[in-house]
Amino acid sequence: MKKYRLKNGITLIFEKTSSKSVAVEVMFRVGSNFESGKMAGISHFLEHMLFEGTKNRKDSREIANEIEKYGGEFNAYTTGDRTAFFVKIITKRFDKALDVLSDMVANPVFDKKVIEKEKQVILKEINMVTDDSRLHQWVLFQKTLFDRHPAKNPAYGSVETVKSFDRKKVSDYYYAHYIPNNMIISVVGNVVKVREKIEKYFGSLKPGKVTRRERVKEPVQKKAKKFVEKKKTLNSYMVLGYKTVPRTHKDSYVIDVITAVLGRGQSGWMFDEIRNKRGLAYQVGVSDENESDYGMFAVYVGLDKKNIEKAKEIILQQFRRLEKINEKDLEEAKTFIEGSYILEKEDNFKHADELAVWESIERAELVGSYLKNIRKVRVNDIKRVAEKYLNDKYTLVIIEQK
Repeated sequence: MKKYRLKNGITLIFEKTSSKSVAVEVMFRVGSNFESGKMAGISHFLEHMLFEGTKNRKDSREIANEIEKYGGEFNAYTTGDRTAFFVKIITKRFDKALDVLSDMVANPVFDKKVIEKEKQVILKEINMVTDDSRLHQWVLFQKTLFDRHPAKNPAYGSVETVKSFDRKKVSDYYYAHYIPNNMIISVVGNVVKVREKIEKYFGSLKPGKVTRRERVKEPVQKKAKKFVEKKKTLNSYMVLGYKTVPRTHKDSYVIDVITAVLGRGQSGWMFDEIRNKRGLAYQVGVSDENESDYGMFAVYVGLDKKNIEKAKEIILQQFRRLEKINEKDLEEAKTFIEGSYILEKEDNFKHADELAVWESIERAELVGSYLKNIRKVRVNDIKRVAEKYLNDKYTLVIIEQK
């Protein structure tokens, strides 16, 4: 892996591989956690708008077709801390990917009519999330879990804020935050002259003043919290979880191993106990997320409401079972992480995204020590971390069928 800092402040990360494809990701260190109340959802809105026409490409179809006509993948995402745009394409079309991405970033039009149209699209997206309990449960969970941290707010904002966006708000916010010295470009693939090409396509972007997000001290949870929403569904949905630690905290690696013990595929403890042995649910999973200044861990289950209490007890039982974990369980969790991690790295996009994410949190070089830190985890670490974080002060969110 090589890392460069361009004159205008862009951080470029490049890893050469022998594959026949190349992935390019343009990531900005800005997301929904940076937004004030009235601007909630603006980063996600801008993610949409950058696909909606530039000075050189008149609309979303023209932009998408430039990549898709070569069989390439083209997408974007917004989280609390970042907004990213990426292309994965065959190696010989590397310049085309850079040309399209740089045009989107440098020359967005923000047409008034298109803004109004896209507002309707995002309002439909909000409705879709609210309708889909498997998505909506996470909105409710984060809202209940966090007291102060902006991670409690959904990335899409709210119906009211989205309706209030106009050209001035969109344009002002974009040019204040989406600047080259707040940008990471991650390239993974079998390509050459990467630095020169990034300079060619992105070098003319003008730097500005970077606005850092104010760090929020999230209070420690002193007691269990519960939120129930009743809904006309055929199934009920529950998420039981905790606030944990940021990615750079040493305990985050221990929690990754715990996640592998409890939640890997069909052999993880949660799936085995809740579905395989008792048939209480179809969907059972474990989620573990660590960011620059917060973390969260949760078990989620889709089940009939009569089984909610039973499932909750089983989940808490599995947390207590971690206090008696043996070397075999620990080793299998580590080999699971190693195997899935290496398989993911074979996808150029996933690897490019991983490098950019680590750079946005601290530095991309830490990717190289990830598996070493996983291998360092011992049985006593699992016991200590399970006792410290996975206790009786949980947050439980239920979408209960009427």
